[in-house]
Amino acid sequence: MSQPAQKHDVFQAIADPTRREVLKLLAEKELPISEITSHFPMSRTAIAKHLNILSEADLVSGRKVGREKRYRLHPESFSELKDWLSYFEQYWSNKLSMLKHLVEEEDSELKVVKKKDYHHDRTD
Repeated sequence: MSQPAQKHDVFQAIADPTRREVLKLLAEKELPISEITSHFPMSRTAIAKHLNILSEADLVSGRKVGREKRYRLHPESFSELKDWLSYFEQYWSNKLSMLKHLVEEEDSELKVVKKKDYHHDRTD
C-alpha cells in the first residue's frame, strides 16, 4: 500500500524566495495563475508547482472561475510562523534597545564635542 504524499509545512513552503514573492503578490489581491506567472522568469508549470506547495501548507487556495484558476492568500495560516517567531522577538527587542542606547550615547557625545569646538573657536 502506498503512502500519501507528504504535505509541506509552513516553514518548508516559505523557504523558497519565489514562493515568498508569490505570497507578497497574493497579499494584495486574488490573482489568476497567468498574472502570477507574468511576475517571474519561469514557466507556468513551475509557478503551478510553487502554488501547489503553498496550497499543501494551506497558505493559499485556488478556485476555478470560468476557464482560469484564481489564487488567494490564507493569512490565518501564518499563525504557526508568527507563534514560532514571537519567541525570538525578545532578542530583537533587546538588540534594538541596545542599538538605540548606543546611538543616543554617541549623539550626546558628538554634541559635547561640537559644543567644545564652538566655544574654542570663539575664544581664538
